[in-house]
Amino acid sequence: MTVFPLEIPLKRAFRIATGETNKIRNYFVRFNDAFFGETSRSIYYGPSEAQIVEDFEKAREIFAFGEKVDTSLLYELNSFPINNSTKTALIGATLHKMSAATGQFPWKILGLGEPPDIRTSFTISIDSPEKMLGEIKQSPYPILKIKLGFEEDEAFLRGLKDIPNKIFRVDANGAWEPERAERIIHLLEKMGVELIEQPTHPDYIKDWRYLKGRSKIPLIMDEGLNTLEDYFKYADYIDGINIKMAKSGGIIEGEKLARQAAKDHRSVMLGCMLETSIGISQAVYLSSLAQYYDLDAPLLLERDVAVELKYDRERISVDAGIIGGPRISPEFIHA
Repeated sequence: MTVFPLEIPLKRAFRIATGETNKIRNYFVRFNDAFFGETSRSIYYGPSEAQIVEDFEKAREIFAFGEKVDTSLLYELNSFPINNSTKTALIGATLHKMSAATGQFPWKILGLGEPPDIRTSFTISIDSPEKMLGEIKQSPYPILKIKLGFEEDEAFLRGLKDIPNKIFRVDANGAWEPERAERIIHLLEKMGVELIEQPTHPDYIKDWRYLKGRSKIPLIMDEGLNTLEDYFKYADYIDGINIKMAKSGGIIEGEKLARQAAKDHRSVMLGCMLETSIGISQAVYLSSLAQYYDLDAPLLLERDVAVELKYDRERISVDAGIIGGPRISPEFIHA
């Protein structure tokens, strides 16, 4: 097991209500020089690099007794007491090793359906209203997720309502206080926004039904919902969930979340952190259980370091090359 960091610049600075960055520095794990997994961290919530490295070392004990790699190891990793970002990387690399060893697509190993026609949203991060509106008008992407939660939200929205032929989703990253959230939710519904993600901090989620009133726009929970245990705390108050692999700890917990949400008639979005297509891959394997996709992180990077996950504008697809998982191009490993 080899662990190493890679630093990758973004095409432009990425700003949300809780922070800003112009690059990512993610850790990768590699098995047998061929099978990869990736960590990714929140620019606000962490975990720290020190915690990631420490937890990779803790996990070595799981792999210390030979080459056993089967689905039982995935479930063992899922319950191992380390941070979820590191856990996601280890589960991803293990699943990719299993895929190569058996010649099966990764989703088949877990009994999941084939990925459907995945159409991801593309993120418009916070900037001045003029710059955001200009980027939206020029964007070739038909589905846009707009980051809000700044002082000029209302000024920005006055300009947005005049832009046709786009599907808009909004993500406030928990930045609105309840009174402001209620006002903006109803404004967004009148504008035909498809959904709203995390209008308030998790402390106020029990108020979401009140804030929404008679509005039919779905309110999707992201921050504060990582695992199935979290889901049961909030399921009665929300319309759907955003499952991010790095937050849930990988595809094993992600599948539990998606199946429970479906059972409860809640929508499922598959989201991402700032990561390469290695980190995105587990969400693609889970995609048959979702209705919405927000998997645009590789499109935000100056260059994706990995191959085998294919982006054709907003569409994401895979072919037989995905057996064994996405691989980092050698030029980046030896840079």
